[in-house]
Amino acid sequence: MAKGALRPKNAFSGRLDLFLSADLGYVESRRSELHLLREVQVTRHRFGLREAWVRVLAASYFVQLIEQVAERATPVPELFALLTRALDYLESHNPDRRAVLHFERELARALGLPQLSGGGANQGLQHAFHLAPAPREKLLDALKDPPPGATPGPARG
Repeated sequence: MAKGALRPKNAFSGRLDLFLSADLGYVESRRSELHLLREVQVTRHRFGLREAWVRVLAASYFVQLIEQVAERATPVPELFALLTRALDYLESHNPDRRAVLHFERELARALGLPQLSGGGANQGLQHAFHLAPAPREKLLDALKDPPPGATPGPARG
């Protein structure tokens, strides 16, 4: 959170967006989690995420999972690397069920959580952290449907 970062006349207007990577310079507030943003240097925009709603949905789910399992303001390089890899992948690929399950498996592994028999990594995450973010079901449902306007492949006989 950065005080005034999204104001229209702010010096950072247009440089802050969802899912980008940036180096930030800020002054920490002693009273709240709302800090004073001093500098923003965007290192990766990931414009490709905007090409498909399902990419944004998957990226949102991954970010929410990380927020749920990581302590605020505590650097965890393994989780940062996992999220960065996932966002980089989504920049040029639509997710599929396998990609979502892979992310959950890798997150559980990084956290040292066991995969519960039959339920996989997601069940282990739910058991350890009590809830999975709501977008998971919406994401998995979206991955079942073919994209609008898609034509079915040739019939096989």
